[in-house]
Amino acid sequence: MRIVIAGGHGQIALRLERLLAARGDEAVGIIRDPGQRDDLRAVGAEPVVLDLESATVEETAEALRGADAVVFAAGAGPNSGTDRKDTVDRGAAVLFADAAERAGVRRYVVVSSMGADADHPGDEVFDAYLRAKGAADAYVRSRTALDWTILRPGMLTNDAGTGQVLLAASTGRGPVPRDDVAAALMELLDTPATAGLTLELTSGNVPVMVAVKDIAGN
Repeated sequence: MRIVIAGGHGQIALRLERLLAARGDEAVGIIRDPGQRDDLRAVGAEPVVLDLESATVEETAEALRGADAVVFAAGAGPNSGTDRKDTVDRGAAVLFADAAERAGVRRYVVVSSMGADADHPGDEVFDAYLRAKGAADAYVRSRTALDWTILRPGMLTNDAGTGQVLLAASTGRGPVPRDDVAAALMELLDTPATAGLTLELTSGNVPVMVAVKDIAGN
């Protein structure tokens, strides 16, 4: 498969790209900073330089043409303000969804956040982040031309992955290693029957592959 990943230099994206490349898939990472190209090549991914905050739908669609699936894993980052939560965490996700439709790519997997809600109250930057992610998720769910799956991980850690997770419509709060999030994303990409599902993910005691097959009803 050819998989195009927005936010290709992110910690989860780099792990996913490495997994995809290791099994022979074409992993393409969209990055804003040309200086990150070698990091993507080092994990076996093809870098594409494109700023999703300023690109048009058509420019973005060009990067997606020929893909079997796309993953939105971009984020403004922990040190960004409320404005960039809107332009990246919401705006870029909307752009990427529109571009996927334009390019004829149906499979669209989103890395969201537990607690994402367009109506989330509060004035802190993290509150704005949850609103932006919630609004993006709502937009993606409205696109009937996309076979979308939304994954909402719990608290992300850099602990080594265990390969054991809890995946459900609602899991309750808990941590999850980024390694296991990447592994879950790869299984979701392989499981079209998860289209139309919004799922939460934390560490658990079920192997990733089994957890995804169970939630898909396979």
